[in-house]
Formats: sequence, structure tokens, C-alpha cells
Amino acid sequence: MADHPFLNEQLDIRWSQLNPEHIKGDLEAALEEARKNIDTLANLTKSGETLTYENTVGALDESTSSLSWAWGLVSHLTSVCDSDEIRKAQGEMIPVVTEFYSSIALNEGLWQTLKAYGESDAVDSLDAVRKRHVTETLAEFRESGADLDADSKQRLMEIESELATLTKTYSENVLDTTNEWEMLVDDERELAGLSESAKAAALASAVEKGQATEDNPRWRFTLHMPSYIPLMEQAENDKLRHEAWKAMCKVGASGDKDNSDLIWQILELRHEKAQLLGKAHFPDFTTSRRMAKTGEAALAFIDDLADRVRPAYREEMASLEKYRAAKLDEEVQPMQPWEVSYWSERRRREEYAFDDEQLRPYFEVNRVIDGMFELAQRLFGVEIKELPSTYLEDEGDLLPEGHYEVWHPEVKVFEIRDVDGDGSLRGIFYTDWHPRETKRGGAWMNTLKTGLPPIAGNERIPHIGLMCGNMSPAVGDKPSLLTHNEVETVFHEFGHLIHHLFGDVPVKGLNGISVPWDFVELPSQIMENFCWERASLDLFARHYETGEAIPEELFDKMRRARNYMEASAFIRQLSFGKLDLEMHLHFQKFKGRDLNEIDREILESYRVPMKTDSPTMLVRFTHLFGHSTGYAAGYYSYKWAEVLDADAFTRFLEEGVLNSETGLSFKDTILSKGNSEDVAKLYRDFMGRDPDPEALLRRGGLA
Repeated sequence: MADHPFLNEQLDIRWSQLNPEHIKGDLEAALEEARKNIDTLANLTKSGETLTYENTVGALDESTSSLSWAWGLVSHLTSVCDSDEIRKAQGEMIPVVTEFYSSIALNEGLWQTLKAYGESDAVDSLDAVRKRHVTETLAEFRESGADLDADSKQRLMEIESELATLTKTYSENVLDTTNEWEMLVDDERELAGLSESAKAAALASAVEKGQATEDNPRWRFTLHMPSYIPLMEQAENDKLRHEAWKAMCKVGASGDKDNSDLIWQILELRHEKAQLLGKAHFPDFTTSRRMAKTGEAALAFIDDLADRVRPAYREEMASLEKYRAAKLDEEVQPMQPWEVSYWSERRRREEYAFDDEQLRPYFEVNRVIDGMFELAQRLFGVEIKELPSTYLEDEGDLLPEGHYEVWHPEVKVFEIRDVDGDGSLRGIFYTDWHPRETKRGGAWMNTLKTGLPPIAGNERIPHIGLMCGNMSPAVGDKPSLLTHNEVETVFHEFGHLIHHLFGDVPVKGLNGISVPWDFVELPSQIMENFCWERASLDLFARHYETGEAIPEELFDKMRRARNYMEASAFIRQLSFGKLDLEMHLHFQKFKGRDLNEIDREILESYRVPMKTDSPTMLVRFTHLFGHSTGYAAGYYSYKWAEVLDADAFTRFLEEGVLNSETGLSFKDTILSKGNSEDVAKLYRDFMGRDPDPEALLRRGGLA
């Protein structure tokens, strides 16, 4: 595989060899292999060969493995090492790769092979997991257009190719316009209110860019979250917050990087796709095999929660307006959008004598990670160990023996093994926690390879995964100190990761995170709860200088402040789901109108009046428009899964936050099961009952 580095499926990936000039040739080789595999499957019924699970549905699961591996590496590199060369190489192959994947379900010969086996008596003799795999595969093919006529199939392939190209451009526009803006402050007096850590980070950013020195200091702010959020929450200077807010409003909405037209094109294509496949609209298409079942049911879920939380939300905002007016000795009036975070944070500090910055010293990133791993080891019966790793500038550089290669000097590699039995390797994973201009925003977990448990005497095939984020970096001689919210984000992504790494299903297509989208956030969100409990916090929340645990007084303040402005945060998240579903449900009603006007209309009851209307965030909502599907018509899943996690965590609270029996039960009934059984049953297996919808409201003090 030396000539095709992107096709080298080894556990220790040679990142320095994955250069843009290899992308086209490697993908074309993978495509050729995948086409041959699909052609073999498509001709089975003609060959007269006896159809079995192994040579039909089972073979399909492996038929595109090399292509999926290579394309996954390319996509990952565009997320963490973006460059013009990678963009160009990936952009050239997107239509080709997308067309191939779209063609699989539309291949008539393949469909006849799968249907002939899937509807045969032979399926009755399969075990429950493989029988489910057959059922799910046939359902997925029908959902993807297998029963369409030839013209409709051709149009569907065209739609998928267009969507892949448009959503890639959308994401690039968001990244580029995020990186375009910076604000340099020359006078430290203008930074009143900002914490020392925020000022130090801004100074370090300017120094790194060659715009300042220690003797001639300047402070640089960007739209990356570790820079933007402290500025909006802490800066007393209203002008600075206003400038940053205006810049954020232009992300995805600036000049030739304006995503407005792309949004309409994407919505139109999704709507056409849904109708081609017999659905009234895109939400019905996306939810048909999820827990919600229909788009209207998902929207009803959002609206019902909003109705129950709205009174508390309006009361919170009215109270905040009064607080601001009293402090400024003004009449009560609507706030500006760039004022809300500042006055909210200021009141929290005053009313709870609690400042989130007080917690930073207790959340040094490496200690947080180590403590999180210790928690996982105690709960889930595994061992997690860092592996030696090296970053190579050039593919010709020598990799030290026993080392794993990484794509950036800050990246680390870990292995995870079972403690019981033979200590087999579950998988390896990478972590990449801090922002770079060549790295997309946000935080995410991704799968590079889905493994398999030991089958028929074969050894376990390890999983490969990764976690990435844009957390507060180290500043000067201080290590990376995280906010509590950033710690929750780390735990969130780790929940996704262990859902992948603990996957123990003998069918890749049903393993790990291959579950209905509105269930996939349960493992990630349940892990966030451990960031609030004393027993688990003491594993990782230690002062970076003294090693002391969070003092009881500070812990109590943190807990008391937990539900501060909870209704507002609740409504904000619901508003994202509302905007998503309404845009996709009623696309034809809104088609062609001004996006800002539509945004205000949809979310009128989800907001309180402001002095200045905020432009729509649709132009930078990469969850919805940065992928052909992504979270489109599925953003409601976050709140849906929050209902599940709030309820499921009550078992940990009742039986012990660090109770290994509870942890192993969660691992055995949910984390290891993937989509091998109906997820509603998996939940009942863990809790012994259906979810309690009131649990989330009770946790937030909103019941």
C-alpha cells in the first residue's frame, strides 16, 4: 500500500504520508475495488449461486470498507489540517464519491439480490442480530430509493452529489469568515472586567501573530469560542462587545462567502429528495426510522417543552432587564443582544458570589482527561493508557520504534483495553483539544474505523476513534485551564467515543454509534452529569498548583448556580430545534423570503424583544447545513436525548455515582449494544421502565 497511503488500513496511521497529491489516485483505486464488490453482489441472482447472509447482506457490509476508510481520512484532515491543496483535492472527488455511494441503494441488480435473500425463508434461521441487520438493510435501501424508477434514481443521485458540494462550500464559508476577523486592543484599560486568564490568552494570541511583544503589549480577540465567550461575558466595555457581536453576525454572511443562497439551494434539494422518496417533507424522511417517527411529532415535542418553560424564561429575562436598569440607574427597557451574556454573568457573580473563573485552576486539561479516564475505568471495567506518539513534519522523517504518529504536535493517542478476560484491545483513539486556524470550530467525536468482537475464533478487530475540540489553550507559563462548560464538552464527546469503542455487535453496520439519531446523544449527555457530582469531580477537579480539590464552599456555590438562567438556556436550545424543523417542514411556505424575516417569524414566541434584532444564525448553522444531512431536521435530538439522560442518570444517583455495577449495566445494556436491538428496549433494559419525561424539567428546577 506504499503507493496508496490513504488505503493503508493499519492501526497506527501514518499521517505524514497522507498528502493531498495522493487523494485522487487513492480514492479512485478504492472506488474501483468497491465497484467490483458491488457488481459481484449485483450479479449473484444471475449466477445461480445459493444466496446466504454471508454473500449478500454480510458481504455488503464489507464491500466499501476501503473507500469508507480512505474518505474518512480525507474528511478528517479537512477538519483539522485545512489547506487550499486539501480543499481542492477533496472538492474534485466529492461528486464522484457521493455519486458512487448514492448509486449503491439504486443499483437494481444489487437490490434484487438483497431483496431475494431478505424475503427468503433462510432469514428465519439467522440469530436475532443478523436478522435485524437484514431488516434494517432492506429498510435503508427502500428509504434510499431502491424502489424508484430509473429516472427518479438518476435524479436522486444528482441531488446527493449537489448536496455534498453545496454543504462543503457552506462549511468552508463559515470557517473562512470566522478566521477573517480579529480585534486588536492597544489600551489595557479598555479590557476592564476581563479575567486575567482571558487577557493573558488575548496577549499570547497577539504575540503569536507577531502583532505584539511582552514589552509592547496588545490584545487580540477572535471569533473562536475561547476568545469570544469571555469577551461577551466579562468585558465592561460595551463597544468591544458590540464590535465582536457584529463580527459574529457576519460569519457565513459576508461578501462572496454569504451562505444565504446556499441555504435555499440545500433546502430545495432536501425537499425534492424527500418527495422523490414518498415523504411529504424532509423531516418525515429523516425521522421515519428514529424514535420521533415523524417531523410533526418532533416539532410537537419541541413546542410542548417550550410552552412549559416559556413563563420561567420570560420571568428570567424580565428580571435581568430590571437588574441592568438598576445598576445603570435607567428605566427598565429591552437590552441589546450583545448585553445579555454580560449582564447575566455579572448578576450570577453577584447573586451567587460565584465566578466561573474561580473554577479554572481546578480544571487543568490533562488532569481533567486523566480523571475522566479514571472514572471510565472504575465504572466500565477498562484500562486506558496513553501511547507514545510523535508528530513528523515530513513523510520521510523517521518514526521512533513503538510510537504512533499524530497529525499535530498537540495530538495524543490512547488505547483502551478490557480489564476482565484476556485484556483484549478495544481500540485506540486520538485527542486534539485546542483551536487552530486550520481547524474547524466546535467539538466533535468521529469514528475512523468500526471494529468487531471476536467471531468464530477470530481475534477482536479494534475500533479507532477521535475527539476534537477548541478549548482554552495554555497561556504563557500556565497550562491549559478549562471552564466548567468546556469540561462538560470534553465529557460529552467522550460519551460518544465510548459508545463507539465499547461497541460489541458482530455486525459493523449495527455497531457503536449506528443508532437512531435521537438516541445517539444519550451516552454523550449522560456523561456530562458526572461534571456536577462531588464523588466524580474529586477524581479530576484538582488545583493545578496545589493539587487541592474544589473547596466545599466553592462547590456549593457552583451547585446553587447550576440552574441560574436555566429556562433561558433551555429555550435557546429549543429555538435551534424549532428553527431547524420549521425551515424543513414548511420549506415551500418560506421559500425565497428574507432569512432574517423568517427567523423572526418562526422564533417570535421563543425570544423576548431586544433593542436590535439579531440577524439569523442560519448562515452559520453548520449542524444543519455543513453536511448533506447532519443534524438537519434532527437538532431536536439534543433535547430528546436530554430527557433520556436526565432520567437515566437518576439510577446512578440512587445506586452511587461511582457504582461499578451501575456503570457495567449501562455499558452492557446500552453502550455495547449499538443498534442490535430496538433502542427503546435497550433503555428499558437499563432502567426497567420507559423514560420519565418530567426528569429533565425537575433537574433544571423547571417542573
